[in-house]
Amino acid sequence: MTSEDTTVLQDKTFDAEFDVVVVGSGVAAMFGAAVAARRGLSTCLVEKTDRFGGTSAYSGGAVWLPGNSVLTDGGLEDSVERGREYFRSVVGNRTDLLVQDAFLNTGPTVVDYLKDELGIPMRFQAFPDYFDAPGRQDVGRSIYPKPVKGEEIGERARDIRPPVPVDQFGAPEDNSRLEGGRAWIARLVLALDAMDNAELRLNSGVSDLVTDEDGRAVGVVVVEGGQRRTLGARRGVLVAAGGFERSAELRDELQQMPTADWSSSHPDTGSSDVVRMFEAVGAKLDLLDQSWWCPATLFPNGHAAFTLGFRSGIIVDSGGERFANELLPYDQMGRQLRARMQAGAGHDFWFVFDDAEGGGFPAICIPAPDADEHREAGLWHTAGSVEELAEAIGVDPAALRGSVDRFNGFAAKGEDTDFHRGEDPYGRFFLGATTAQQCLQPIGGERLHAVRLVLGDLGTKGGAVIDVNGRVVGTNGHPIPGLYAAGNSSASVSGEVYPGPGTPLGSGMSMAFRAVADMAGEPLPVEL
Repeated sequence: MTSEDTTVLQDKTFDAEFDVVVVGSGVAAMFGAAVAARRGLSTCLVEKTDRFGGTSAYSGGAVWLPGNSVLTDGGLEDSVERGREYFRSVVGNRTDLLVQDAFLNTGPTVVDYLKDELGIPMRFQAFPDYFDAPGRQDVGRSIYPKPVKGEEIGERARDIRPPVPVDQFGAPEDNSRLEGGRAWIARLVLALDAMDNAELRLNSGVSDLVTDEDGRAVGVVVVEGGQRRTLGARRGVLVAAGGFERSAELRDELQQMPTADWSSSHPDTGSSDVVRMFEAVGAKLDLLDQSWWCPATLFPNGHAAFTLGFRSGIIVDSGGERFANELLPYDQMGRQLRARMQAGAGHDFWFVFDDAEGGGFPAICIPAPDADEHREAGLWHTAGSVEELAEAIGVDPAALRGSVDRFNGFAAKGEDTDFHRGEDPYGRFFLGATTAQQCLQPIGGERLHAVRLVLGDLGTKGGAVIDVNGRVVGTNGHPIPGLYAAGNSSASVSGEVYPGPGTPLGSGMSMAFRAVADMAGEPLPVEL
């Protein structure tokens, strides 16, 4: 795509005009819109699907912002400086250090704004940081919105994207209680609905950015009901519409993924639209080979569900070899799967376990796989021996036998000398374990099972490079006037790692907050 694809509005007329136009409806977009409207700026948020929330609505709702007041209220001793020590130690200088500081230093202000200006109740909940590094919190530093009862949001609940089991696997919808990411979206929608200068539009997809003759972003072209309309943005356009995880073309080209169907995002989100729009205005792009990776259970409908917290069993590749600590944080385990794929081991992985839980699936997967449906689809195999199971899943019997026996040897002595399973607080967290021994249950019994896993993701993390004020940087190194980005539409401030639960939402909210301040003509200092 070239700059010819960008609409240049010569006569400066629009079908409607606002101070701020926000593209997308995840947590970063919704929060940015709420801050803009609260500042007195007329604001229009456009969402291309029929529901608000994007991939944020699927999330557990964790927000990672070190040193904030909700952590203090929850009894956790933390500080921005300790969070910075940790963040720097795992991210390094892969991303601009000033942007890192802008994100981290703004975090406590964001939380106070959520609490004091928008009236959103929050709580601290333990969930360990993902790396053993200086400044780590073993109990984590994530905050969450308190759940929303259905009667609080009323008919608006029908406009919030439902959970994954409902949205992708046909489970019945229940809006009696909205939790996690859906609670964030619900509370932000309610806050925006209460503001006369905020307008929210569903089924309104952005096809192009509108620029003036000087290259300033002054609006967007939206497609509503098959009609193209232009929306002007006097102060700026904030693009927070997610990544490109559902674009088969870009996933193949940029990440060498065999399909885009294994992403956890909704099939109607995460297209190539945002990347193409940024390319059209000469934006600098980065981290396009990166995603928020995770192991995922493959389902008969071709979708894959985020899977973590493996309570027993082992994961093997297409050769029957165990290759990693199954209790690694999910992004790190996903990267282990990706490394095997890139090394030529194929993209078939198997979770091998026994009947310790009565034949149930000993891991966290929402929805849990149905044994009968998965067996019929060839995604779940059951056998009476390791060798029989290996034949069923098409791996070398001797290799699988070796992997099981070696793991059982580790279980007997209580130490995984290959991959150190159970030695890290994160690995023990989901099992409620206090020792590595409790995380090393031997595999045996009369029946063994193997369930197909694939490399999934929680979205891509590459996009427009932004500066400390959330302004999109051009390939010439200068900010593109009037254009801002946040969330997965921007290149993640965390670079090639996932520091802790809530990094995507926390960084997205922090940079959206800074972007709106810049649009309002009151840019925030990096050091707050």
